[in-house]
Amino acid sequence: MGSGEMDSEGLWKKLSSPSEFFLIAGPCVMESLELMAEVASVLKNVCEKLRVTYIFKSSYDKANRTSITSFRGPGIQKGLVWLKKIKDEFSVPVLTDVHSPQEAEMASEVTDILQVPAFLCRQTDLLVSVAKTGKIVNVKKGQFLAPWDMENVIKKVQSANNKRILVTERGSCFGYNNLVVDMRAIPIMKKFGFPVVFDATHSVQKPGGLSSCSGGDREFVPHLARAAVACGADGLFLEVHPMPDKALCDGPNSYFLDRVNDLLKELLEIFQVVRKQGRDL
Repeated sequence: MGSGEMDSEGLWKKLSSPSEFFLIAGPCVMESLELMAEVASVLKNVCEKLRVTYIFKSSYDKANRTSITSFRGPGIQKGLVWLKKIKDEFSVPVLTDVHSPQEAEMASEVTDILQVPAFLCRQTDLLVSVAKTGKIVNVKKGQFLAPWDMENVIKKVQSANNKRILVTERGSCFGYNNLVVDMRAIPIMKKFGFPVVFDATHSVQKPGGLSSCSGGDREFVPHLARAAVACGADGLFLEVHPMPDKALCDGPNSYFLDRVNDLLKELLEIFQVVRKQGRDL
């Protein structure tokens, strides 16, 4: 059975297993169906060879772009059609982010995991509506939150009787147009009893750093990813593109598609050492 053919419980079992490493990755925004297919094909093959559970990720609408003229995506109607095609053609689970209770209901018809964006992680109605779909929920920790504040976010999701929750670290605001990662956040959030994901690409973003768009330092993606796995991260989140410098969204912090294989190999070695020695913090 391919990863996309797993039922919801089977997928959650893999994501919540302390011995399983997983990857959530894809282009930041849905630029085209062809791009999505290229990325999904490569990453599925990489993950199958390395025995890593793979979830395809992309956004149909980047609602918080820096500039009014920035490319946002195809919109929810076309985006969900494209996402369904990726799910069916490549037999992979799919994830996208939602911005309202109405979007959550619509996206739940296609997705395996619904994601709450960092800027919206305290929006109670959104969290509850996403939880009520019954889908696995990934909540990104806001750049403005301390890691221990995520406990209240988790309780909002649990209030709707959904206990299939992922929490994602993606850096914290550090002065103007900069983020920094406090690796203590990973073991702190793991104490809440749910898998912790590390977003290695948004963590090197420089929000609004290029005046009309965000900048980033993708050279630091591997360094932070290695540190996060050593600190106990259960999975990795990457925005990936075959030509990041030409990406229509988050190009400066997106990672090269052809480098994911080598990065995952390194991370798996670290992951296995940490888990074997019982240092799953």
